[in-house]
Amino acid sequence: MHTYFSSFGEGSIAPGIVTSSSLTRRKYECDLHCHTTRSDGNDTPQELIVNAAKNGLRVVAITDHDVQPPLYLDTTNGKIDIKDFARQQGIELVLGIEFSCDTYVDDVHILGYRMDWKNPLLEEAIERMRKSKTEAYKKLCEVLTSKGMPIDYENEILKYTDENGNIRYRDPDEVERKHIFELMAKKGYAPTWKDAKIMVRDDPELNIRREKINPFDAIDLIKSCGGTAVLAHPFLIDEVIHYPDGSNLTRKEYIERLIKHGIDGIEARYVYSKTSYKGTLKDFEIEELIRTEYNGKVKFFTGGSDYHADHKKGVANPRELGEAGVTFQEFNALKEYLV
Repeated sequence: MHTYFSSFGEGSIAPGIVTSSSLTRRKYECDLHCHTTRSDGNDTPQELIVNAAKNGLRVVAITDHDVQPPLYLDTTNGKIDIKDFARQQGIELVLGIEFSCDTYVDDVHILGYRMDWKNPLLEEAIERMRKSKTEAYKKLCEVLTSKGMPIDYENEILKYTDENGNIRYRDPDEVERKHIFELMAKKGYAPTWKDAKIMVRDDPELNIRREKINPFDAIDLIKSCGGTAVLAHPFLIDEVIHYPDGSNLTRKEYIERLIKHGIDGIEARYVYSKTSYKGTLKDFEIEELIRTEYNGKVKFFTGGSDYHADHKKGVANPRELGEAGVTFQEFNALKEYLV
């Protein structure tokens, strides 16, 4: 039996911290939302850190989907603490996780920072999420195939060819929907992975639901592990949410309930123009709306590019490191919540 978000309870509202906004596209020194090969990114953690340094960043966050961040790296000099490696490159590394939440609503993602990454509660939750993904993504490939868009789960998703032409293998628990979307685009079933995502999302037959963590449970889990909870890219949530039981909820109502349950921050700066965002607002307009609407209701605002190193997959106009983020001055004001 599922619990719909519209039935969730109430909580407390936190005081706000005001930070400055950006009205034009620029590079930021601190990118607080990035992905690696540990989920659906294309840079290894080591490559992400090195590339951040090459691009002039001072702070970068690893926030992979539903998996703990790496604490160590295997280098030619042996095993090294990943934060020590980052410092050697002139980078301050922030460790995080991005929880995919709510079985019935797409793109409800909550970022957890500053957590106890070895907490058994977190490990148990991640194991449950892994199991829920495996069957759903295999089923999606089967349905796509039945609808005339063949995707071989075993030989094209678990076994795949990387950008250098090398044969690689994924564990079923490592598969992300974006891997399927990328293959759909590569095979010509959609112009881009973003179009493939929209196609799947908007087709009830294709939108195979996996059991995701309840967003309130995600917030509680983050806090029980000593962390800070941040709502990622809020405007990727549909403006009006339609639940299977016939109830509806607006995006604004949804976010208000997250706030009342104790979400600490909201990602205000984000590259919506390079995603599956359905609306017509410009990135800076969304930022201004978020800051105006939620100033005083959350503790702080963050920013991140949601970088995936998509250029390695030949994606045109990919999200770039530091394309969205925060200034170094803003980061220092937020640091106690993130590190």
